[in-house]
Amino acid sequence: MPIVLGTTYEAVVEDVVRVVEAIGALIMILGGLYASVLYVRHCIGSDTDGFMEFRRNLGRAILLGLEVLIIADIIRTIVVEPTLESVGVLGIIVIIRILLSFSLEVEVDGSWPWNRWKAEGRDKLR
Repeated sequence: MPIVLGTTYEAVVEDVVRVVEAIGALIMILGGLYASVLYVRHCIGSDTDGFMEFRRNLGRAILLGLEVLIIADIIRTIVVEPTLESVGVLGIIVIIRILLSFSLEVEVDGSWPWNRWKAEGRDKLR
């Protein structure tokens, strides 16, 4: 079945949103596969455990994918469905994704964002 793009402005924007959502999902899928390949290569080529590096790489892929998905949600809400209900749903979605992104960033970096300068300062002293 051929893909038929919408002919109205709203339909075109909805098609763009679908593409952006697909890109976000693809980023997470490919990033997860890439992190997995790196982890397997590390396990085969080294006697040390590369699990923490795997978690960092996987977290980065998820963070980037979530950011792209937030863009799709914003476009859909602002351009396609600018109702009070859709704006409220967008707010809830963005809050959930921000909290998820925040917790993943803490996992990836290993410190709270407001303590990051302390960790960077310790690294510079060494």
